[in-house]
Parts: sequence; C-alpha cells; structure tokens
Amino acid sequence: MKAVVYDGPRTVSVKEVPDARIERPTDALVRITTTNICGSDLHMYDGRTDTQPGSVLGHENMGEVIEVGDGVDLVKVGDMVCLPFNVSCGACANCNQGLTAYCLVVNPAPGMAGAAYGYADMGPYAGGQAELLRVPWADFNCLVLPPDARDMSRQEDYVRLSDIFPTGWHATELACVRPGDSVAVYGAGPVGLLAAYSAIIKGANKVMVVDRRSRR
Repeated sequence: MKAVVYDGPRTVSVKEVPDARIERPTDALVRITTTNICGSDLHMYDGRTDTQPGSVLGHENMGEVIEVGDGVDLVKVGDMVCLPFNVSCGACANCNQGLTAYCLVVNPAPGMAGAAYGYADMGPYAGGQAELLRVPWADFNCLVLPPDARDMSRQEDYVRLSDIFPTGWHATELACVRPGDSVAVYGAGPVGLLAAYSAIIKGANKVMVVDRRSRR
C-alpha cells in the first residue's frame, strides 16, 4: 500500500509499505478515505521527537471497514468509521474511569500508558495517512458514522471528529463555558477556531478570537 512515511527532520515521502492487515481477533481493517494533517505532527516533522525513519504518519483518520476479526461484534464490514487519535482497550482500570488517553494495555513499552496511530513514543501502531489502517480493539476504537459519511463532502466534517474538533471542545470543557458567557480564545489556528465554534454551540453570548497573525 502507499503511505506517508517519515524519513527524517523536515522530510516525508509517499512510499510503498507492507499492507496493513488483521493481526488479532479484535482488529478491524479500514480502507482510508479521508485524513487530516495535525499540528501535532509538526513535532515529528521538525525533529523534536525521536520518531524512527520509516514510521507511517497520521492520526486523524476515517474510512470504510473492509475486514473484521472474529472477535469484533459491533463493527461490520461496510461501516463508515472515524478513528479517534487515541488507541484504547476500553476495559482496563483507566479506560473504565474515562481516562482512555492513558489506557494501561495498549502500549507495550515499560512504564508507558496510552497509545496513538503513527505518533512518536505512543505505541507500535502505524498511522492512517495510508491506503489501509489496522484498528485494534475495533469495537471500542471505531466511531460508526451515519450513511451520509460516504459523501466525500461530508467526510471533511466527519473526519474532524477524530481529533481536532474534540480538542477544541475539550478546551471549552476545561474552561467551564456555560450559556451566556463571554469567551476569549487566544490563537486562531484550527484548535482555536473549533474551540470558538464549540463555545458558540454551548451558548456563549460573545466569542472573541485573538491572534497576532494578520492572515488569521
């Protein structure tokens, strides 16, 4: 399959890599149809992490399920799914408390909790800027989407559920935004804009976005 591969600081390329495949009964195999490039990828692109050359990048993914393991019950072949950034088992002590970003099972590195697709030090899972993606613990990690997710114009919206929209939403959760509030968001990048949008959804009376870059 073709995939976006990290070659070194400030160097990525599209290469042929081995096909993703079912490895465990709880896996699903997804044909990727839409991905985003996340600002977090810049940490690897700029060389601020110890990402290994040859790593397949991409953690904001969606696509069509084309195969499932024998242990998958809820996700079906043909489902359109969004794949959240974090990979979680859904059943460990942390997952049961809602702390799925710190799953105790998914990362085999000693002393590490939590994992993600195609990200430095976050487990052995290849990224989704590729033609195929293996999704572990598929029943927990696949968000099954409505039928209109097959429409490419809608996929531009749905793929945001993988990371960038929840990140902006979570900012308003941490800030305890309530109806009638006045909200200031510093930074008009993708997270900032979706934090502002989330504040509007939550009923904020006034939302101001501040950025020193004039193009924003």
